[in-house]
Amino acid sequence: MPRLSVDIVSDIMCPWCIIGWLKFQKVMTHFAGRVDFRVQWHPFELNPDMPPEGEDAAAHVLRKYGITADQGRANSGKLAVLAADLGFAFNRGPDFRMRNSFDAHRLLTWAGALEEPDQAVATGVQTGLKLALFAAHFTDNRDVSDHAVLADVAASVGLDRNRAAAILASGEFGEMVRSEEAYWADQNITGVPAFILGGRMMIPGAQDPDVFIRVIEKKVLAAAA
Repeated sequence: MPRLSVDIVSDIMCPWCIIGWLKFQKVMTHFAGRVDFRVQWHPFELNPDMPPEGEDAAAHVLRKYGITADQGRANSGKLAVLAADLGFAFNRGPDFRMRNSFDAHRLLTWAGALEEPDQAVATGVQTGLKLALFAAHFTDNRDVSDHAVLADVAASVGLDRNRAAAILASGEFGEMVRSEEAYWADQNITGVPAFILGGRMMIPGAQDPDVFIRVIEKKVLAAAA
């Protein structure tokens, strides 16, 4: 059974990133017993200059994309329906804010470093933390730039809360995050999510499962036959 690395460049501020992951889970289910997946997440900041207090979501999309509040609500409603069909709840209330995600990426980098290269499963604690952060932000409307919230989320997936708090109180893993962000920028990753299969096949965006299935059938399974 061929092993396939799956590197996912994403930001927890990105609604399409969680939707893209939920679609990709269907791909892994489709190939169960035929492909041995290994998933790793990598940092990307949609808003690297986001201030510590965050920004009202409606004001943010108006400033960044020129989208009015009504247009923003309509788009959010469509995303919520799509996510719900995939089993994820978007609960963006009137006080929903965009947040700075750099510290969350530091914790995700730490969690990734804890995983064994030869782990027996497709996903490990890093994926667990990533999904918990998506839920904290989009479902529970928690401030995922707040260190106490981040430490709590880390603990909720079995990570050491004290160690998480110590990392957040320091600059630990910050240089690694910046280095990774620069690397993926050099690979021409300008938007997320981006899925890199086998270290060489990049599939951008929250594509439908059929897109991945065709690529894996042709480039992975046919090549291994």
